[in-house]
Amino acid sequence: MIIFPAIDLKDGQCVRLVQGRAEDKTVYSDTPARVAGEFEEQGARWLHVVDLDGAFSGEPRNTEVIRQIAGSINIPFQVGGGLRRLQDVEALLNAGASRVIIGSKAVSSPDFMKELIRNFGSEHIILGLDARDGMVAIEGWVETSSLSALDFGQQMNSLGVKTAVFTDVSRDGMLQGPNLASIETMARNSGLQIIASGGVTSREDLRNLKAMEELGVCGAIIGKALYDGKITLTQALEEVNS
Repeated sequence: MIIFPAIDLKDGQCVRLVQGRAEDKTVYSDTPARVAGEFEEQGARWLHVVDLDGAFSGEPRNTEVIRQIAGSINIPFQVGGGLRRLQDVEALLNAGASRVIIGSKAVSSPDFMKELIRNFGSEHIILGLDARDGMVAIEGWVETSSLSALDFGQQMNSLGVKTAVFTDVSRDGMLQGPNLASIETMARNSGLQIIASGGVTSREDLRNLKAMEELGVCGAIIGKALYDGKITLTQALEEVNS
């Protein structure tokens, strides 16, 4: 199982939000590329980067910072946030991202996912599956759709999507642990490889997620817990590699 340290970008800074609320922001660094380098030095094999400005505006806003991150590390990273056009996806892949995460646009236009996979391959295009109370959350988590998260995951899998970042919005940034039941349901029934996100805080959380590896849980994203010192990256890596 892969640990993905998270770097959330807003106004060019490394920040964390609580439950995706833009007004509930904590700034951790003015130099995200340095943060990325530190994660690599600590043993990270992948990074998870989110353009929050992009998520809220509907178009990438931190591409230059993402290019700086790419230039400062030798490990792969995935990027999401505001990707609605093929040329924006191509620009991020060209900027150094190994794969991109498509969320809201996949909900409104499943054919867009088919087009991206046809152009770039399923190894470079993954789904951002954000849920609140079992329903898909969209537009930077501001809106909740009438679409079942599991039904949507199954639909995306039928179109060729192989992997999804699955986030329980209610747990994100709350340091309350992941929603293990919903993660297990998604891993068992969607056909997707699941990267768990939202609320991962402790070694126990990681043990519980690692126990679902055979079901298809292939990774875990850790953000606020790392920045607030609830767990170190070294501890997290020890837990999943032991």
